[in-house]
Amino acid sequence: MAAMVLAATRLLRGAGSWGRSRPRFGDPAYRRFSSGGAYPSIPLSSPLPGVPKPIFASVDGQEKFETKVTTLDNGLRVASQNKFGQFCTVGILINSGSRYEAKYLSGIAHFLEKLAFSSTDRFGSKDEILLTLEKHGGICDCQTSRDTTMYAVSADSKGLDTVVGLLADVVLHPRLTDEEIEMTRMAVQFELEDLNMRPDPEPLLTEMIHEAAYRENTVGLRRFCPVENVGKIDREVLHSYLRNYYTPDRMVLAGVGVEHTQLVECARKYLLGTCPAWGTGAAVHVDRSVAQYTGGIVKLERDMSNVSLGPAPFPELTHIMIGLESCSFLEGDFIPFAVLNMMMGGGGSFSAGGPGKGMFTRLYLNVLNRHHWMYNATSYHHSYEDTGLLCIHASADPRQVREMVEIITREFVLMAGTVDVVELERAKTQLMSMLMMNLEARPVIFEDVGRQVLATRSRKLPHELCALIRDVKPEDIKRVASKMLRGKPAVAALGDLSELPTYEHVQTALASRDGRLPRAYRLFR
Repeated sequence: MAAMVLAATRLLRGAGSWGRSRPRFGDPAYRRFSSGGAYPSIPLSSPLPGVPKPIFASVDGQEKFETKVTTLDNGLRVASQNKFGQFCTVGILINSGSRYEAKYLSGIAHFLEKLAFSSTDRFGSKDEILLTLEKHGGICDCQTSRDTTMYAVSADSKGLDTVVGLLADVVLHPRLTDEEIEMTRMAVQFELEDLNMRPDPEPLLTEMIHEAAYRENTVGLRRFCPVENVGKIDREVLHSYLRNYYTPDRMVLAGVGVEHTQLVECARKYLLGTCPAWGTGAAVHVDRSVAQYTGGIVKLERDMSNVSLGPAPFPELTHIMIGLESCSFLEGDFIPFAVLNMMMGGGGSFSAGGPGKGMFTRLYLNVLNRHHWMYNATSYHHSYEDTGLLCIHASADPRQVREMVEIITREFVLMAGTVDVVELERAKTQLMSMLMMNLEARPVIFEDVGRQVLATRSRKLPHELCALIRDVKPEDIKRVASKMLRGKPAVAALGDLSELPTYEHVQTALASRDGRLPRAYRLFR
């Protein structure tokens, strides 16, 4: 035992097997270290003698980052953005969506989203399209919103000609067979059922708040197909809609990571002078209505106790969303509203850790950190080419709905109050950070290029947007908030609504100085 202890002691001390200390790295005279001993008198801030001067890459101004736009003879716009890398994202954006369905069956845009990248005149099935893209490492996607439909492909830049030809075929020459339409009906039906069953009610509440804010017009029309229309939409209905809204003057071919001249050549080859599957008749029923904000309330009484079953079921909650009209993304006040939305912030109670966790937005500090019984308080800003909607979504136990509504109305009223300079600078920095971080991704740049060119025929570059954000002052926030509070509110309510205040009481609270609801008197409790 003593021998083992002695051996361990020698190992720890670094002693040799004979009890003598041995140098571990040889004689000091032969050691060489990278300590800069050859230049003892030169500070680290000065260049070393004999070392070549480095040549750094430079960009002359912002010219190489500008978005190039070309308009073809048929009115179609081609926009491209330079971005280095092997892959590109190319797509077609169309000024089409649920807001244009006033004269049609509601749900057409939803159907077209599900039918995208199905069989065409050149491709017999969706599998053929996917196999063609696979040769170039490509993926495809289609998304529809209230005002825009977007077909996009990400693939190797060398396959640009193939990609643009495929996109042109998918958009202008879909077969829309009976079998594909029937499969789409099943997919839409499943999505509608899922929408009503999912624990997260945000998509459904967003539908309801738009319906309340823009009663039966433009962006207030349903984005999801109503159940009663699923069996009514057929090939003839779809062609009637496509004939009016899938026209070249309402389209933008956008590309990121491609040469502009090459993209224009491909556009002329596949998108100029081609006859679509629904014929070349002139568009006659194009809806050019401007959004009319009405305000109002949409309620959906529902038992939310069985939304999320399991060993740890989600608590029964009532969800409220209150919104006010803001402005369109074409107006100068759009940037102050974006900063205000960032300043309100918010989220779920799970992340409400207070200043120690960096949660500094108003809905964290003033709501979630002070009222433990609230499960969520989040600000959203929806903006379109002719209107906008700033709303706050909150959720809590059904017994505390009235108190929750009063807390939210108070926060709306406080928007027009004093704005702390530190708070504002933080919100502006967060907004610029989020903008720049999102624009690192190629698909996000593509969508930004396409949407801006579709709406304004040009694109504001990130540094221009950052300059506008920096220029926002406290008085700008107070001005836009005061203007917003003069309008009628839009209210969406989902769940157990027995304690929900009346719409008139919510309207009165938002018009008051402190945001408090009028006192409610009851004879019986």
